[in-house]
Amino acid sequence: MGWETRQHGGRYYTRSRKVNGRVVREYVGAGVVGELAAQRDELERAKRQAEAARLQRERAQLAERDALMRDYCQQVDALMRAELRAAGYHQHDRGEWRRRRAQNG
Repeated sequence: MGWETRQHGGRYYTRSRKVNGRVVREYVGAGVVGELAAQRDELERAKRQAEAARLQRERAQLAERDALMRDYCQQVDALMRAELRAAGYHQHDRGEWRRRRAQNG
């Protein structure tokens, strides 16, 4: 998007957009019409950037919460394993927990 100046045509505002994967420049206008279109496009761009920043902050907060939850779950798993082992259980082939048989001796 931007202003173009031609040698004999003066200054005018254009927009660039993609159509079927190709960039197409669209003539918007010169003078007041071009100024208004440029201001409108700038406002839209600022809105998109603000929304992108908000989403990035939200993703960062969610990632932080996920890390905290992952740490919490790992600690709970470690405590559970310790308690089960202390109670005489073992984990059979990384599957279910079973009570150890009494040793005859």
